[in-house]
Amino acid sequence: MEKYVSELIRGFVGGYRPGPGSATSWREPLAAFASADDPMFIRLMHIVSEEHIMPGDVVEGSKTVISYFIPFTKQLAHTNSSGMSCSREWAAAYVETNRMMADLNVFLACKLKEAGHAAAAAGWIFDREKLISNWSQRHVAWIAGLGTFGINNMLITEEGCCGRYGSIVTSLELKPSQRPASERCLYKKNGSCRACVSNCVFGALTEESFDRKKCYSICLGNSKLHSEVGYAEACGKCLTDVPCAYADPDGKRSRP
Repeated sequence: MEKYVSELIRGFVGGYRPGPGSATSWREPLAAFASADDPMFIRLMHIVSEEHIMPGDVVEGSKTVISYFIPFTKQLAHTNSSGMSCSREWAAAYVETNRMMADLNVFLACKLKEAGHAAAAAGWIFDREKLISNWSQRHVAWIAGLGTFGINNMLITEEGCCGRYGSIVTSLELKPSQRPASERCLYKKNGSCRACVSNCVFGALTEESFDRKKCYSICLGNSKLHSEVGYAEACGKCLTDVPCAYADPDGKRSRP
């Protein structure tokens, strides 16, 4: 069943068309699975937020959290590699990828329900005062084994960190994925890289800290600049054209 679910995700993303005039494209997605009873979910109430919800709050009798990573293409990411503001293409990709993942979750839930299993995406809430979500997609992906965190606060997967994360909770029991055995962030590993810090042109990110409010103000500015594409609270400078953007820097695995 793990292979079947992964193929459902790959097939949906591969066949998805955002709409006429769209430049958004994605590489082949990754999928991983976490036990809904994994004690690391409880840790998120301390690591992320006291209000962080649990898989059982999403689906009664939950057994598995299916997490996936949608990697952007290098061509799309390169549009965002220069300038102080994010590119129009990047802002549009933010909006269109959100829409695609919402459609993907509906598709997955329908397929799982057809097979007799409950399934739903978390109805997460973003606290605009604390700037914290009560369902952190990146931390859920971390628990599922998709990657390790870089100092840019992004999760570095086998296909890098340049993309978006989503998840769905189900009563279907799937085998949990194995978490990475080693650190993928080169700075955390041996101090050899700080490209994401250099790319943060407004100074919200340093080696030692992350100014959440400054980062969010930059994202809000970009949403106003590119309001014609939809509501895009996005920046992406810290995950574009860095060694971990499109691959695990050590594994050097990267698809076009």
